[in-house]
Amino acid sequence: MAATDRLCELLGIELPLIQAPMAGAQGSAMAIAVSSAGALGSLPCAMLGPDALRSELQAIRDASSRPFNVNFFCHVPPEPDASREARWRETLGPYYAELGIDPAGIGAGAGRLPFSEQAADLLAQYRPPVVSFHFGLPVPALLQRVRAWGAKVIASATTVEEACWLAEQGADVIIAQGLEAGGHRGHFMSDDLTRQMGTLALVPQIVRAIDKPVIAAGGIADSQGIAAALDVGAAGAQVGTAYLLCPESTISAAHRAALAGEGARHTALTRLFTGRPARGIVNRIIREVGAMSDAPPEFPLATAAIAPLRAAAEAQGSGDFSPLWSGQNASGCKPIPAAQLTRELAAALRAHRPA
Repeated sequence: MAATDRLCELLGIELPLIQAPMAGAQGSAMAIAVSSAGALGSLPCAMLGPDALRSELQAIRDASSRPFNVNFFCHVPPEPDASREARWRETLGPYYAELGIDPAGIGAGAGRLPFSEQAADLLAQYRPPVVSFHFGLPVPALLQRVRAWGAKVIASATTVEEACWLAEQGADVIIAQGLEAGGHRGHFMSDDLTRQMGTLALVPQIVRAIDKPVIAAGGIADSQGIAAALDVGAAGAQVGTAYLLCPESTISAAHRAALAGEGARHTALTRLFTGRPARGIVNRIIREVGAMSDAPPEFPLATAAIAPLRAAAEAQGSGDFSPLWSGQNASGCKPIPAAQLTRELAAALRAHRPA
């Protein structure tokens, strides 16, 4: 059986294409649209509280019986560090003054939560057919709860070593996240970014190392990119950035403008917005503070202090302080419905799956 067919059978989908879950940039509407087109739509859950998660899951269930994916983070929440937080707010001080923000009124907040017993309880009521994880896997007891209703488990790897570990732990499908990918790096074994590879270098090495379907992710924004990933052994592709201009996307007007402009060709890995390396379009704060500054506290504690700057600037139409998440290839972004984009991307998949 061809790798693409094996993947489709495993996940119950028609097209070996996954819409990347993009926390803060989309909700159930995009997942529904992509799944309706025969691919695997994804719901990012790391920023959803229980009520919001329930609402989104119900919306998906009400709209379609097609398979879909729910995605969670698996980070270990850090202990707050008052001195680190103070240094971060001091770094941001001139910007608070510029935008008329009183830092004394800014509270602390986690920003993103890891997969938990509470989330598992809620998911068990809806039994999503696919559950994916970023930053490793949850503890075995939680993973077993996911498997109890028959869900398939997908997890991201940024190195061959991570892929082998995930396969040993029982992940059904491995996402090979190349260095080109937008949003947060999924690394969990090492913080050393020099160990990270580009997609077309990473995919074939993981394919040779494990006996699991491998999904290519990172820099794939059109049918040619998908074809290239399949040619080096991927069973399918995960696409995120290309969907960000679709009407189902919930990103700001400033983010949309950045993706549509020439500046989208300049991205960087940065810790500024959350405390963990993530790829986005270079903007003012990245240029002035430094993409990998050590001022922000650990992920996800950096989020609270910069959020008011983002809100104030976006209200003025500026993305100077926004996480303009994007992969290195935004050329495939199109302001068309997500289902239509999915069908266009499927052209390459059909070429590699002759009738």
